Amino acid sequence: MATDFKSIPLIVAFHGADISPLLANWDDPNMAEDKGVAEVVRQLDQACREAGFFYVISLTISSASFSIRQCIVIKQKGHGIPDSLVKEVRSVTRKFFDLPYEEKTKIKLSAATGYRGYQRVGENITKGIPDMHEAIDCYREVKQGMYGAFSNPLEGCNEWPTNPPNFRHLMEVYISLCTDLSRKIMRGIALALGGSVDELEGKRAGDPFWVFRIIGYPGVSCGHDMANSDIGCGAHTDYGLLTLVNQDDDITALQVRNLSGEWISAVPIPGTFVCNIGDMLKILSNGLYESTLHRVINKSPKYRVCVAYFYEPNFNAAIEPLDVCIENSGGTKKFEAAVYGKHLVSKILTNFVD
Repeated sequence: MATDFKSIPLIVAFHGADISPLLANWDDPNMAEDKGVAEVVRQLDQACREAGFFYVISLTISSASFSIRQCIVIKQKGHGIPDSLVKEVRSVTRKFFDLPYEEKTKIKLSAATGYRGYQRVGENITKGIPDMHEAIDCYREVKQGMYGAFSNPLEGCNEWPTNPPNFRHLMEVYISLCTDLSRKIMRGIALALGGSVDELEGKRAGDPFWVFRIIGYPGVSCGHDMANSDIGCGAHTDYGLLTLVNQDDDITALQVRNLSGEWISAVPIPGTFVCNIGDMLKILSNGLYESTLHRVINKSPKYRVCVAYFYEPNFNAAIEPLDVCIENSGGTKKFEAAVYGKHLVSKILTNFVD
């Protein structure tokens, strides 16, 4: 479970002690025997136990300017998502949110669209309180009858804007690359939990669902006092396995709560994703890993952009603690099985203002 961490662990490149062994050997059934992979797995395990959050670096940077408690490195050539694409995703997002409201509502989210599309500031709610952000919500396509009646609310295709013209293509390429990267990181996490390299695939996440949120947080007016109504996104945990957050480099807004209840800022580090684990991984780990509470408060006068990719289990997977995790956490099963898709739909149906 989470500890009284004071900073978010950084997973960065130093003299070969980086995450690239995991990415290079991800499809090797004997990857656990590689010394480089074993070191990455150790550090992933520590980060997931202590904070439930960590940074993953997409390009080589100097460590001198950061306070780092824990290190692993992902080099740009290793994870397959160029930094130029990461930045362009944020840039095209900003262009969309700069459009007139009438243009943005051409893809308005509703029950009829399968809860896909654009929502204005204040339409998303967390624990009954409106969130001060606007967003485009996207999900992996769900065809009619694909998973039975419980998936009906999410049936449909995503609502992509035609302006900017390259928006859909760019995002779909990015989603594909995030899915590939997440699968490789999850293989390392499977080993960290003491399972086989493919423990979190097959009936659990061999056909992973994904959620994708493109989010804009308005800046604070000069002289304005912050209030509860100004929280960009209220305190919550994520629903699935692993989240990759692509955030602006120059605005600190994401906060993570430690065991003592302190809110620790996930200070932006250029060239990184902020990664965190979700509710389904907490269940699989039998509580060894925590899906840590986090929130967003944009105290800057500048508009903040964030693009979050959520790697999820199979939509219809019944998720329950792994046997190895029960054994490693005292022998008692702490969670009953939860069907991921039902968990997701139950959350979505309470996330929006009527």
